[in-house]
Amino acid sequence: SVPAFCSARYNLALLAFFGFFLLYALRVNLSVALVDMVEPNTSLAKNTTPNVCPEHSSTINVPRNTTGKKYSWDADTQGWILGSFFYGYIITQIPGGYFASKIGGKLLLGFGIFGTSAFTLLTPLAADLGVGYLIAVRALEGLGEGVTFPAMHSMWSAWAPPLERSKLLSISYAGAQLGTVVSLPLSGLICYYMNWVYVFYIFGALGVLWFFFWMWLVSDTPETHRNISHTEREYILSSLKDQLSTQKSVPWRPMLESLPLWAIVVAHFSYNWTFYTLLTLLPTYMKEILRFDAQENGFLSALPYFGCWLCIILSGQIADYLREKQNLSTVCVRKSFTLIGMIGPAVFLVAAGFIGCNYELAVAFVTISTTLGGFCTSGYSINHLDIAPSYAGILLGITNSFATIPGMVGPVIAKNLTHNNTVGEWQTVFYIAASINLFGAIFFALFASGEVQDWAISGYHLHRN
Repeated sequence: SVPAFCSARYNLALLAFFGFFLLYALRVNLSVALVDMVEPNTSLAKNTTPNVCPEHSSTINVPRNTTGKKYSWDADTQGWILGSFFYGYIITQIPGGYFASKIGGKLLLGFGIFGTSAFTLLTPLAADLGVGYLIAVRALEGLGEGVTFPAMHSMWSAWAPPLERSKLLSISYAGAQLGTVVSLPLSGLICYYMNWVYVFYIFGALGVLWFFFWMWLVSDTPETHRNISHTEREYILSSLKDQLSTQKSVPWRPMLESLPLWAIVVAHFSYNWTFYTLLTLLPTYMKEILRFDAQENGFLSALPYFGCWLCIILSGQIADYLREKQNLSTVCVRKSFTLIGMIGPAVFLVAAGFIGCNYELAVAFVTISTTLGGFCTSGYSINHLDIAPSYAGILLGITNSFATIPGMVGPVIAKNLTHNNTVGEWQTVFYIAASINLFGAIFFALFASGEVQDWAISGYHLHRN
């Protein structure tokens, strides 16, 4: 095999890593800044919940910067502001995959992140103009981010040798988790010591800077890369030669009738249900039930995603080792990693609802739950490339469209179930998430495939015997 160090494909993985790092930083920074953007008395009526657990945030109030403008948005308005991102995000998933297969992923991914960064720089201005403008800017950011994952999948279909897929993809997508880890506490510090507008200016500027490196150093395929070595180019092309299709039209019908594709859809939807419910509501749960302010401790709200990041990187290495050295079949690795990555989180999530006021244990369980989810990246998450490398971008667009619905619906349902903020109500939220996870894992284990499907190889229309 061709050495990895300084190779063109690992450089691509590294640049993609930083790209997804910034994407997620741009996505979650608003959740932190919003706390500072809203006048304190409008966000919540005084906490009327029965005090299930004793207070234990004995923080000394440090004088903080209060120069940032404040807006009087009620809880519903804040919900709309936070949700608006997904309305843009869901629209560009399938077109993103389609255009990536036509014009290549490089431009699409580059401009997706560039556009998101540009709108992030406009966020303080939009907030000033009014809440409608802010919602529009967030939806436009979603439009920009919607093309990124399909575009990246599409690029990897030309760049990743089959036996290095788990490694390369897990490196590039792990940036998303680390972006969450770094930007949650960092945004808090920026709000604290500077002013909330700088949260948007700093991350937005970094995104624009990244864009120039990406356009300069990356190319769509190994054939068009300026500095790739001859051996590496040959190695990649020969490893993919039986896997890619040459036909120009997209085989939509056999694609949508393909059971292995629906196995990924169900798994992706189920995983995201838990992921988004936790991402948006964990701070609320810690604050209202465990009476522990996660906002004051950005480190603890970031801990689960740090665990997940480590797990994604390690499981990617393990998955390819099992396929290459231990000769385990691809489908066996994808199914086992998905089962661990979905049943593990379900068990610990339900456990988190039953441990009363022990918040150390609660944080530990939620962290383990999110960490184990990292196994899914080398499970269902890159299975698109196993079953149809030529159309991986489009397939990811399809599954990610379904998987965005939980981001729009999950938190709303959870909020409706927890009107009185009792432990019992929260247990129901955790139960629902866990059962959806369980269902997704079983469905994937029954119907997933690790082979390139007939319809995904060229000449498929000619001889179906």
